[in-house]
Amino acid sequence: MKFFLLLAAGALVAGCTVPMTIQTVPEPSSDTEMAPPVPKKHTAHRKGLDPELRRAVQQATRAAAADGIQMKVTSGWRSKAHQRRLLDEAVARYGSLEEALRFVSTPDNSAHVTGDAVDIGPTEADVWLEQHGATWGLCRMFANEMWHFELATTPGGTCPEMLPDSSYRNR
Repeated sequence: MKFFLLLAAGALVAGCTVPMTIQTVPEPSSDTEMAPPVPKKHTAHRKGLDPELRRAVQQATRAAAADGIQMKVTSGWRSKAHQRRLLDEAVARYGSLEEALRFVSTPDNSAHVTGDAVDIGPTEADVWLEQHGATWGLCRMFANEMWHFELATTPGGTCPEMLPDSSYRNR
């Protein structure tokens, strides 16, 4: 089962597959204006994402749209149970925990569980964000996951060197 997040008018909404468009989204004037009301079943996914990360992604998405790039958040905050399911599926797919950990972190080590990571799509948005993301502090973290971004530098700073894969994070 695929889980998608939608960034539209400043809201992250889980379970939606509607493409985001943000060309007419105004800059929010306060944290209380960050997002329009969303259905209650989606609130946990939005509130679980770090507010600074959410703002950085919103700003980057607007800039990408100005460059003609449509950016989607395909995954953001995840519960520990959901992360565990993803890891179990990866073990079944790759044949071992060691190999699965190259692609999926444990619930205790996942930046998605803490609300500190987003996965971005489509590919052209990943390429654009890797080139421009440091403007907002957004950095690609793993060489084998072009879609995974976290706040890893100050806005305008230099991103750290990518790790080969997520298994290197806690070595």
